[in-house]
Amino acid sequence: MPTYIADHRPGPIGIFDSGYGGLTILEKIRHLLPQYDYIYLGDNARAPYGTRSFEVVYEFTRQAVLKLFSMGCRLVILACNTASAKALRSIQQLDLPLVAPDRRVLGIIRPTAEAVGNITRTSHVGVLATVGTIQSCSYTLEIKKLFPHIQVVGEACPMWVPLVENREYDNPGADYFIEKYIKALMAQDARIDTAILACTHYPLLLDKIRRYLPAGVTPLIQGDIVAESLKDYLARHPEMEQRCQRGGECTFYTTESPEKFAVLASIFLQKKVTVTRLTLD
Repeated sequence: MPTYIADHRPGPIGIFDSGYGGLTILEKIRHLLPQYDYIYLGDNARAPYGTRSFEVVYEFTRQAVLKLFSMGCRLVILACNTASAKALRSIQQLDLPLVAPDRRVLGIIRPTAEAVGNITRTSHVGVLATVGTIQSCSYTLEIKKLFPHIQVVGEACPMWVPLVENREYDNPGADYFIEKYIKALMAQDARIDTAILACTHYPLLLDKIRRYLPAGVTPLIQGDIVAESLKDYLARHPEMEQRCQRGGECTFYTTESPEKFAVLASIFLQKKVTVTRLTLD
């Protein structure tokens, strides 16, 4: 375990994802809070995390968080539903007190769960996510903590991420899989009026998702929610806000091929980025 050295100088905000979907979170955060510096780290070489065990996801996520800390980040956002579901609590409770007691790691499940209460009218909510996120039951548990009366069901959508990363999401063939999983979700509970898109890749499928969701069902997208939650967090914690470096810059890192990352990142960000490869251990 690395030796902790207190460092109160301002640093960038770290954004971590196992793959590319966290770029949709980064984009919304930078739009709302453009004044800060950011580091985006994608563990693309070891993605996807969704099918991996809790122990492996925790270890991989912990490595990424420590790497971002070593790069000067005082605050890290896990812009990954799987990492938030399987690793966040352990990192917050076990690692931070020993490794970096004055730094913080936040996830994206809690802010999404908090938003549900203001959106659902029927108190019946569906979750569309990866296999790992559904199996973790994280959304059900988090929503039930806040809103015990809300009924939650989930549906795993194993084909949706490959559709995005293989750039097939706009093609007619994607419709079959999008309609299939939405029908399966609604078959579990016809009273659902809010569908959480609990994977950061899914905003790229939004047009087709809206096409197949029944009338009156609202798709809940995480990017704006997480951005607003971060803004609120910094307002409530001025001591952390003062440690977030201001410069409006964003640096990108990947554990995969920089060339591959740059191509796929352009899908999510609609612009070219410069990226550097690094290793996690």
